[in-house]
Formats: sequence, structure tokens, C-alpha cells
Amino acid sequence: MQGKKDYQEKLFTSFQLSERIPENNFYRRLKEVLDLRSLYPLTKGYYGDSGQKSIDPVVFLKLCLVGYLENLISDRQLIDHCSLRLDILYFVGYDIDEELPWHSTISRTRQLFSESVFEEVFTKVLAMCVEKGMVSGHTQAIDSAPVKANASMDTLELKVPEEDLDEHLRKVRAIGSMDRETPHRESKGDTSDKRQRGITTSKKELDAIKGRNKKWARDQDQRPGAGNKGSKYTSNKTHYSPVHPDARISVKPGKARKLNYLSQLSVDTAHHVITDIKAYHADGKDNQQLQDIVRRLQRRLWQQGLVFENCVADTGYSSGENYAFLEDSGIKSFIPPHGTYKGGPDNFIYNENEDHYLCPQGKVIPFKKVFLDSRTKTRKKAYRASGKICKGCPLRTTCLGKVNEKQFSVTYYRAEYERNIERVNSREGRYMKGKRQSTVEPVFGTLTQFMGPRKVNTIGIGQANKVMHLSAIAYNMKKYLKFEQKRAKSGAMALAFVVSVRNVLKNLLGAFTTRRKIALYR
Repeated sequence: MQGKKDYQEKLFTSFQLSERIPENNFYRRLKEVLDLRSLYPLTKGYYGDSGQKSIDPVVFLKLCLVGYLENLISDRQLIDHCSLRLDILYFVGYDIDEELPWHSTISRTRQLFSESVFEEVFTKVLAMCVEKGMVSGHTQAIDSAPVKANASMDTLELKVPEEDLDEHLRKVRAIGSMDRETPHRESKGDTSDKRQRGITTSKKELDAIKGRNKKWARDQDQRPGAGNKGSKYTSNKTHYSPVHPDARISVKPGKARKLNYLSQLSVDTAHHVITDIKAYHADGKDNQQLQDIVRRLQRRLWQQGLVFENCVADTGYSSGENYAFLEDSGIKSFIPPHGTYKGGPDNFIYNENEDHYLCPQGKVIPFKKVFLDSRTKTRKKAYRASGKICKGCPLRTTCLGKVNEKQFSVTYYRAEYERNIERVNSREGRYMKGKRQSTVEPVFGTLTQFMGPRKVNTIGIGQANKVMHLSAIAYNMKKYLKFEQKRAKSGAMALAFVVSVRNVLKNLLGAFTTRRKIALYR
């Protein structure tokens, strides 16, 4: 007989949310292992002693984690999504007839708490992973990626020097529609400081920008996204964002220029657990931030009883200062040198004991002084031979050029470079390169594509740092539950094997005893 369902709402019903959530549900398991009660004393100082009660800090953080676990970057969309999911309601501690907090409450609370609160929770989750044996600590892979800021390139404004604006435009770049006094999209207010609105770069750098602009204009139509303003050449030295002063212009190969943050990430190579994450300005280089990352990593791993021994990164982190810093910290570097590194002129032999070079004709090129390179701001060593030595040399024209004596400079950290190159080219170095490619790069892809931070929907580098810590917490918790589930399964299999062996032995012993009794009766 055909059935037909008629729905009619009941006036009274008996319903328990916990009975509707399966035992193996992700959020049920997460609720059982994640204890956030330490948030109460941690956030107590942000509230007064009277007035209306705020959102529970534990509920706030759980809702934020759900956003990154579900790949939702909008607070409004997050609340709508949570209200339709029984397992999420059970996780955050709300019943089906309770109204969730407003989306604006989530935004205001995120701004209220300092970065240290989110970093404390991240460290707590990392400690859970360490306790489960998921973190080895000795080898850390470091990488970076640009993360889009919540700002448009249309709001960019020119930095104004002391001279007249029109005169400056003629001097620095080709006049175009994007350089009018009124930007494409007028900003409501300028939140940048006075230092950022003014030009601080040198005339030489401005002339270089002018040359790049002329070259850029010639082949503009062949560039990706040529119709977008972001594809046109803009520089942090000549432009700034009044609505989002912490965002910086940066570009990836084959992409249009955008306002971004730079996310620096370190991952433990044992089970791909994130051990450190932080937001930086996108106009900085990777090698400028390595020392800050390593200091923070060493401190955090030391607190967990782990020792940081190997630092694995790509060429962007290469510099003599970094190699020397890592060696002084007792850490082995596996960072390929950049293509511009040379240990000295071609066919020149370096004598380490005497600190001089021998030219192809066997003449000594002695060390003269240590100086600071004005362009790269790095320490270098100058070597110069006397003009008498080079006089009459058969290689003079090809070796010297227009000068009268051989002179050149080499990085001050040549020895550190050479030791690092030897490690990178060794068998262990090749293994470490594979580890980096299979560890930190997939983690970055997972974070940006499936866990929220493809775009930072907040204003300010401090808020961006909170977003990145929350996404890393969500990622590590997902890893933690997956690891626990695998271990439980393997434990159950081991137990089943032990029981089966015990049953077989018991049956064999029983059969042997029965046969012995039969033999005695006979």
C-alpha cells in the first residue's frame, strides 16, 4: 500500500540534541577533545564588572573555528550556516530553540581580543599535538604566500612629496587616467599615518620606477588582466591605500598586482602540523623575516620540550646574515643560495688561511676592508691588487676592463655560504628538499583553498594575524582528530590480532588436552 507523509508541527515534543549527533561525528569528537576553559581567565581583563553579559569567549572561539573548518570567511554567512547544522549547535553548546549571537558580535569580539589570546590558543592546540606524538620538532619547513587583503586597487592614492603634485607626476611616471587627483573610488577616510603618505624613497629609485613605467606602457596589452587597474605598474614607493594602510602592493608571476599581506608559515615535517604562522607586510622579503620566525619557533618548541635542529626553506630565505644567524643558534640550514651568489671572480682561487685570492696568473689579490653595501645593506669584503701587479699581464684587457688594478667585493659570509651549499648538495640536502616540497607547500594550498584565508576580511595587520592563527588552529585540530582516529583503528586491529592469537592457542591447547585424556583412558 502506498504511503503518504503528512507534516504537522507538534505543540510539545521531547528532543535531545546529543541523541541526534552520531558518535563518530566530527564536531562531537572535537567537542570531547577541545577544552577551552582557559579562555575565561585569559579574556577576563577585556570586560568590566557590570553591564550586559557578553558572548561567551568559548562560544566565540568555537564559532570562529567553525568558519575556517567550513571555509566561510563571512561572519553573516557563518551564523546562517551554524543555525542549520545540529552538530555545530551541539559543538558550540546551543539548543535548537536558542538564537545564535549576531554576526556583528563575532566581528566586534574579534577586534576586542588581542593577538596574544589567539596565539595562546594556537600554542595550546600545538601542545595537544605534541602530547600525541605528532610533532618531532627537529626539522621545520618554512614558506610564505601572499594573502589578499580586504582592499581594492582602485582606492590607491599617490604619495605626495614636498613639491607640486603635477610636477611630481611628470617626473615619476606617465600621466594616465589612474593618476588624476581624484581616485577611481573615493575613500571615506584616510587611516594612514603621515609617514606613509609622503615619499621617502631616493631620486635614483624614483627614476628607476619611471623607466619601468615606460617599459610597462609599451607592452601593456600583452600582460594578464590588462583591462584591470591592478595590472598597471604601481609601486609601494609611490602609492598607498588610505583605507587599508597595512596592505601592500605585491604580485605573483602571471597575476595582476593586488593589495596583499604576506603569510609566513612553518610546518613540522613529521605529521605536517603547523608550528608557527604570522602576517607580515607584503613588501618585505622572505629573508628579512627568517630570523624573527626562527626565534619565535625556538621559544615555542623549547617550551614543549623539543629541540629545533634543521631549518628547511626555499631560495627566497637565502642570505649570508641568515646562514650565520642559524649557525650561531645551533641550527643547520638547508636553504639553496640565490643565483647571484659567487664565491669570487671566475678562475680565482681563494686562500682561507691568508684571506686572499690568487688570480689565474698566480698573483695575490689581498683583502682590504669590510664595508656596508649601500644598495643591498649587506656586509661585504673588498679585495684590491696593486696596479704594479697587473701591469704587463697578458689577461689585463679581459680581466680589468677600464680600471688599472683588479678590485672586487665578496660577501662577508662566504664561509657560511659554502657550508650551507655543501649541506644542500649532500644526500641529506636532497632529502630535505623533497620534505619541504611535500610538507609546507601542500599545507599552504589546503589553508588558502579549503580553510578560509584566501582573503583576509578584516582591516589591519593585527586583525590579519588573528585570522591566520585561527585558520592554523582549525587545521591542526583537524589533523589531531584524524591522527587520533587512525591510532584508534590501528589499536583496535592490534587488539583483535592479540585476541585471535589467544583464541587459536586456547583451541590448540584444548585439543591437545582432549587427546591426552583419550590416550590415558585407552
